[in-house]
Amino acid sequence: MTYKPLYAVLRLFAVLSIVIVYLTVCNMFCVMQSVFFYRGIIMADKQSYAEQNNIKNELRLRELRAQLPPYCGTFFRGIEQVTASRTRIAYAVDLKVFFEFLISRNPTLKGKTVREVPLSLLSELQSYDIEEYLEYLKVYEKDNNVITNSERGIKRKICSLRAFYNYLYKNHAIENNPAIQVSVPKLHEKVIIRLDPDETARLLDCVESEYSGSDRQNAFHQRNKVRDLALMTLLLGTGVRISECIGLDINDLDFEHDRMKVIRKGGYEAFVYFGEEVREALLDYLEIRKNQTTKEGHENALFLSGQQRRMTVRAAENLVKKYAQNCIPLKRITPHKLRSTYGTSLYQETGDIYLVADVLGHKDVNTTRKHYAAIEDERRRSARNKVHLRKD
Repeated sequence: MTYKPLYAVLRLFAVLSIVIVYLTVCNMFCVMQSVFFYRGIIMADKQSYAEQNNIKNELRLRELRAQLPPYCGTFFRGIEQVTASRTRIAYAVDLKVFFEFLISRNPTLKGKTVREVPLSLLSELQSYDIEEYLEYLKVYEKDNNVITNSERGIKRKICSLRAFYNYLYKNHAIENNPAIQVSVPKLHEKVIIRLDPDETARLLDCVESEYSGSDRQNAFHQRNKVRDLALMTLLLGTGVRISECIGLDINDLDFEHDRMKVIRKGGYEAFVYFGEEVREALLDYLEIRKNQTTKEGHENALFLSGQQRRMTVRAAENLVKKYAQNCIPLKRITPHKLRSTYGTSLYQETGDIYLVADVLGHKDVNTTRKHYAAIEDERRRSARNKVHLRKD
């Protein structure tokens, strides 16, 4: 009796089993790849407004860095962990202006591009060269356009240059630091514009009432006034920055605790609490918002534009300006003025400068104190009659 046919069948069965196991494993691997791939797509679609902005800013920064000398790359990599992407963009823009100034004034750089400015030249500059640069910034021509800088703009540019020089000097890339020898220009304080209580009420009434414009403007106003009222009430009732307001998603609102999650300046998350008026305005708007069809990628945005996309900061600024010009024409009102109005009201009610700083998201209480110094002085004056040494 021979067992060869039986062995052949068993071998065939074993081979088939191995093939089946192999194909099963391969199939599972492909499925897992697909799952992770689609998960990645879903996660990309659900990127927050702040994350999308950071990506745009990083791409913009790369464009600007490509126009600067190669050694600037070390500087930007060195400050990446301690600065926001918008700050680095401002540094890149300011450094480009400085290098263009050097090319326009230094004969050895004639015919060279910004990328060709040598590092050795930065060590050769003296403090009076930087002072000449400050004078140049007040007014100069570029591409047949006259460009001017305010005190604040000049101060920002010299601060950018000092940060650049300080980094290079600290890391022994240059032997001389002339920027540190130049004083930062002093800013003249401006009067802080705020809304009085009656003006605040008038502004909100203006949003709710008929708009004094053309028929087309009135139709547009009627279609969006609930949204506009919610946005204006939110700004006036919480003091959030316009970028924080526009960056809100629907799921950032927590009506159980009357609060919302915002991404503060600097990229950290914080909860901001709102009152009954803000709550009612938001709920009224959400009744309309839930029936709106949005563009892909904007499904969770709270405030939408007429194109059914997330409203931009510029559009929100124009919205505030439109209503303010219509009912408070003597004051130039911006979203930041609404923030100042809220801070003033909160400080007048509580007298707690640390609370105001915390609610507004100021990292340094001195920033808050500077804005409300006049109110503090008024409170100090009112304290003089609070203590009586002798009773009548």
